[in-house]
Amino acid sequence: MEINYSLLTIEIATALLALVVLVIGLVVPREQRYGLGYLVTIGLAGILLVSFGFYGINSSLFEGMYIVDDFSVFFKQLFLVAAILVSLAATLYVRKISANYGEFFIMLVFATLGMMILSSAGDFITLYLALETMTITFYILTGYQKTESKSVEAGVKYLLLGAMSSGILLYGLSLVYGMTGTIVIADVAVKISEMSAMPPALIVGIVFLVAGLGFKISAVPFQMWSPDVYEGAPTPVTAFLAVGSKAAAFAAIVRLFIVAFPAYGAQWKVLFAALAALTIIIGNLVAIPQTNIKRMLAYSSIAQAGYILTGVVAANAAGVKGVAFYAMLYVFATIGAFTVVMNFSANTGSDEIKDYAGLAQRSPLMAAVLTVCLLSMAGIPPLAGFAGKFYLFSSIVNQGYLWLVVIGLLMSMASVYYYLSVAKVMYMAEPTDNTPITVPVGAKATLLMTMIITVFLGIYPEPLSVLANIAAKALFF
Repeated sequence: MEINYSLLTIEIATALLALVVLVIGLVVPREQRYGLGYLVTIGLAGILLVSFGFYGINSSLFEGMYIVDDFSVFFKQLFLVAAILVSLAATLYVRKISANYGEFFIMLVFATLGMMILSSAGDFITLYLALETMTITFYILTGYQKTESKSVEAGVKYLLLGAMSSGILLYGLSLVYGMTGTIVIADVAVKISEMSAMPPALIVGIVFLVAGLGFKISAVPFQMWSPDVYEGAPTPVTAFLAVGSKAAAFAAIVRLFIVAFPAYGAQWKVLFAALAALTIIIGNLVAIPQTNIKRMLAYSSIAQAGYILTGVVAANAAGVKGVAFYAMLYVFATIGAFTVVMNFSANTGSDEIKDYAGLAQRSPLMAAVLTVCLLSMAGIPPLAGFAGKFYLFSSIVNQGYLWLVVIGLLMSMASVYYYLSVAKVMYMAEPTDNTPITVPVGAKATLLMTMIITVFLGIYPEPLSVLANIAAKALFF
């Protein structure tokens, strides 16, 4: 069997970058390793540019086990963008919090590689191995601050609950394989179409898949790990976990359920609709009383997962377009918000919302970026979040899920309350300390990029909309 390895250029380049950083970290003295963050940023940016040449290929390797299509290329670009922003923002922050500087960026790149493979997984084995590659690196990154009890606690909690969810997912995959006799995702649909009735074991397998992947996206009732892990993990890790891991899991959900189980769409769409409603409601309502900004953003992230799930419920090209579009703009809004939190914490040692009093006077840029990013997540026009929610809700409004749209709109209005409460503290409360907060060059670049792109995509969403549409059509050719 002849294999076209050029189709794996993006993955091979990412793996080589991780190995190069690893070797440099071993050879170069500790005090001279502080350029590795910028090396990773530049390397990932180069890979991102190369990735644009892979649109339109739509091919597969290893008899359908690995897929290189527009859908996977779009999500690989999403992971690269997230990794670039996080590595750029965290370069000096990581230097302050730990002596293990190089290891952070090595794990960051390997996590990105796992996400890439997950988005291209065409069979169960590739999907599971990619998911574990991504998840294990996040276990390490979550407990990265070994001297901080919260970080260690978060790492242990994530490890225990993550291992349990991975076991549930693996059991679900084994049940589907047992009932269909194939591990290739596309072939599962063919085998199911030949069945005269739905086997009970297959139903259980699908439910287990929903539970296992529901944990990865923090959908209710599988969200119990998110607040503690988000609060305890180093802030750059929290940002990457919130956007990269979640987007990778959504890529797997979309490909798995739309490609493998279209025959049972009526059943699993109702299940996902219920999960979306619960996730939106509970995520937003529990976020309101939070006093710690990382925990508030954790519950906000849970709610955002509920909104993205509405695109999965649509199970059509418009819905997948909404998932892809919203996942990408969510990267910029979330990383922008967490970059502000990271720099504020580094300067003040606090993550309490009340301590953000007068931030507009101490750092106008940080206050402006945080406000824009939060309002975008709330779906306020003319920011990018409004366009994203429009695409998601419009994909299900004519499919009998108007009730879900109403819940989404009502909870979006509720989210404005706790988002604006942060803005109120920053702009209207008097600061207890008037010392200006300095923002490192890398973090400042990240803040400016996230704010500008969030505003730009709200006013002119066409470029990202076109790419998201191309990605969605790859699953419905």
